Amino acid sequence: MYRGKRIGVVVTAYNEEGFVGNVIETVPEFVDRIYAVDDASSDESWAEIQAVAERINDAESEPELAVADGGEDARRVVPIRHEENKGYGGAVKTGYRRAVADEMDVVAVMNGDGQMDPEILDRIVDPVATGEADYAKGNRLLRPEDREGMSTFRFVGNAVLTGLTKFASGYWTVGDPQNGYTAISRETIESLDLESITDRYGFLNHLLTHLNVEDRRVADVSMSAVYGDETSSIRYVPFVRYVSVLLLRSFLWRLKREYVVEGFRPTVLFYGTGTAGLAGGTAGTLASLRRRVRGDDTGAFVGLLASFVSLLLGLLSLGLAIALDAAENDSLEVTRYEYDDADGDDGREPTRTGDGQSME
Repeated sequence: MYRGKRIGVVVTAYNEEGFVGNVIETVPEFVDRIYAVDDASSDESWAEIQAVAERINDAESEPELAVADGGEDARRVVPIRHEENKGYGGAVKTGYRRAVADEMDVVAVMNGDGQMDPEILDRIVDPVATGEADYAKGNRLLRPEDREGMSTFRFVGNAVLTGLTKFASGYWTVGDPQNGYTAISRETIESLDLESITDRYGFLNHLLTHLNVEDRRVADVSMSAVYGDETSSIRYVPFVRYVSVLLLRSFLWRLKREYVVEGFRPTVLFYGTGTAGLAGGTAGTLASLRRRVRGDDTGAFVGLLASFVSLLLGLLSLGLAIALDAAENDSLEVTRYEYDDADGDDGREPTRTGDGQSME
């Protein structure tokens, strides 16, 4: 237990042979139950999960205490295997559902690739266990030293998706949405329509939008990237393309739900005006330049001026929309940024809550 809360950890694995066993073994002692979900791996991940689970369960408990007729499963490690690959989100959701059924109070997620430092799990879990947030996630993009080892390609792609996810989710201070090192409360899981959230790798981005619509507080927790010999199964170009479309749809859905259906807000008008202004200004500028290239100067100056005004109004409207959106969602955002310095002081900065106050 941690701060009087029962803690479950979902360990997801897809072809993580050689890594997932060590991840399970290094989960901190305060964790009450580990749900190791193998998403139909084609390597020996499942065998590795079973072997480690049997060893830990034999050492820490008596598996025969598990009662078939509705009793509580006494195992610390619960191996779960998908017969068919469901995707990263599908694996996490399987773990969520099992943890809720076992009445875990807080459910964290650690990927089976060994990129999540088990020694900082308490920092990820703490905002949720203390009731400060409903969902917490790590952020590896805050300082250059935190993202050391992250390739330039991965960093740029992550930065782009961070920006798009801010628009889609409404959590404007939350970064590194691709980071799967997370924790969530049981009550929050129960409030979500998990079936409507994608099973694919865009799960983490999509989930944030659903959390916002449910008015759930999200904590952004500083952490460092950890990379080793593992290889990623993500094909980045199709992934970015898919998630970008998913986020656009999520953005429009969120605006409709929060600013139209549940009560009209002018934010949606400024978003619409800004988008129309930018689109019209860009199209007008390109058309005017095309005429100039062809030698037709008729109305070129007036066209360029009108396009510039349209672009300017579009930018102003979009900026105002973002400001209103950020203010509307400020109360749902919490930051937990902690750093160690050379003097031994943990360098912890005050935690910023949505009301603008700080907590030590």
